[in-house]
Parts: sequence; structure tokens; C-alpha cells
Amino acid sequence: MKTPPPEQGAPHSGDDLEAQAWQWLRLLHSGDAREIDGARFKRWVQSSAAHRRAYLAAKRRWDQLQAPARELLRQHPDAVPAPPRPVPLYHRRAFLGAAASVAVVATVAAVRPPLGMWPGIQEWGADERTGAGQQRTVAVGDGVEVTLNTRTSIRRQAGNGPAVELINGEASVHVGAGQGVTVLAGSGRSRAHNGRFDVRNLDGKVCVTCVAGAVTVEHPGGTRGLMAGQQVQYEADAIGNTAAVSLEAATAWRSGKLVFDHARLSEVIDEINRYRNGRVLLINEAAGERPVSGRFEIASLDLALLQLQESFELKARSLPAGLLILS
Repeated sequence: MKTPPPEQGAPHSGDDLEAQAWQWLRLLHSGDAREIDGARFKRWVQSSAAHRRAYLAAKRRWDQLQAPARELLRQHPDAVPAPPRPVPLYHRRAFLGAAASVAVVATVAAVRPPLGMWPGIQEWGADERTGAGQQRTVAVGDGVEVTLNTRTSIRRQAGNGPAVELINGEASVHVGAGQGVTVLAGSGRSRAHNGRFDVRNLDGKVCVTCVAGAVTVEHPGGTRGLMAGQQVQYEADAIGNTAAVSLEAATAWRSGKLVFDHARLSEVIDEINRYRNGRVLLINEAAGERPVSGRFEIASLDLALLQLQESFELKARSLPAGLLILS
């Protein structure tokens, strides 16, 4: 198991902080990180502006190492080395060299933190955030409320009128008559002056659903006008066409349910993972392509998983930290 950097008591020169940042990076990508390590890392990085700058600088260099390593891993899948042994905290050059040696390991680590134990780097500075299974409603202006679904982060934006950035997750926006709001998500923005609309931003893919009233979605690839019961999806460089959608399924989370209509089992598992601590891993690819229709209570997802296990004749193995493997 990796030894995390000390939180306090270490010298605070720039070199020492950068060395600590490199050690945090190695720990968080090692697969050995525990929940307590996530809490310690969060305290460390938020303890001062210098700590944050040191981590961001080290993270930029770490990311630069990943691109060539990813290509190496693609050509030689068996080239993933075992994580190196930790080196003393204050040997900065040794840390930099060790970081290069674990670059391949970093490429196969999840982009999100392991098991969602702490916020990803893109969520730093969020004004409001919910954890697994949590929902919360916040006011962002006169007559404008935003309900955050599970694992959702937003940041308030300055400007003319209420505006928020949906950093990650899913939110439902209610706009009173005569008011207005702007929601930034990914490379686009949604504007409305009345009614209600939902915005979902996951893995670089954004989905905007108009529940009531009207919404205008602006994107570098074009502008779409949505009426109630319509939806549009976009990514960084492309926006789709307006499509009709089942509002019952799209908004079911507001009433504590998940509704699926011929969704792939792999997609259902991904959605369930957003609402529970730990993680469900489906390693049966054939079963992952099979369709699922039904409704599940968010408060009883373990029961839902048992139903899926029996319906698709899957074998289940439970491991520590909420990890469930279905095969």
C-alpha cells in the first residue's frame, strides 16, 4: 500500500509541495487509495492556494505523460508494469522519475476517482454538490430553483440574470414566469424564461430535456428550440436534432424512480452506479447487450440488482468498498 504524503508539518517550499503533489498523484492512481486517503487529499489540496497551484502544476505534467503511454498500452496491452515502491517524500527528482515509470498505469486508471470516493479535479470550486443517492434543491435567483440529482456539481456564474454551470451530473431547473436563467454545460448553454427543463452532463455528453415551457439550446454547431416533451443531445463538436422523449422516463428520478424502456443492461448498470456507493462491474459482455424494461426504486437499488441478477442468470460476487462483480 502506498504511503500518502503528510498533511501538516512538512516544509512548505515550492519544491516540497510539488513533491507532495506527485506522491498524491501516484497514490490516487495506484488502486490502493482508501476513503480516508480521499478525505486527506481533499484537506491537503484545499489547505492553501500554494497547495492547489502545486497540484495543478504536477497534474498538468502527469497528463502530458499519459498520451504517449496510452499509445504504448494500445500496441502492447501486456506492458502495464506493477506500481513502483514509494520513495521518500523529499527526494523530488526521484518522484519525477518514478512518475514517468507509472505513466502507463495512469492511462488505465478511471478518469473519475476510484469508486467515486472524492470529487474529480473538474469539480473543484463547485458551489453546490451532491453525493451518491442525494438530491437537493437550491435557489439561484428570484423565482429560479435548481434541483441537483445524485453526484451533481454546479457553479454559479456572474452576469446579467441567474446563471449556473453544470459541471457534472444532472439538474432540473424551474423558472418562474417572467424570470430567466442560463445553464452552461459542456460546450453549450440553455436559456429559458419560464417553465422547467432538465440538463444532464456525463462523460462529455450533454442532454437537455424541456419539461414545460420552452428552452433555447445554443451550441457552436447550431441552435435548437425545444418545447415540452422534446430533447436534444450534444457533445463538444456536434449537436443532434430535436427529438420527442418520454417525460415519465426522463424525469422519473425526481420522484425517486429509475425507468427504462428497452435500455441495454450495461446502460442500466451505469445508471445504477450513479446512485449507490461503491461500484457494480458487469463483465458479461453478452448480457450487457440485452434489453431491460422496467422501473426501480432508487431507495431499493440492491433489490433491483438482485432482480437483474436473477432475470439474466448472472453470478454475483461482493467485495469490500461496495464493489459488486456480475458475470
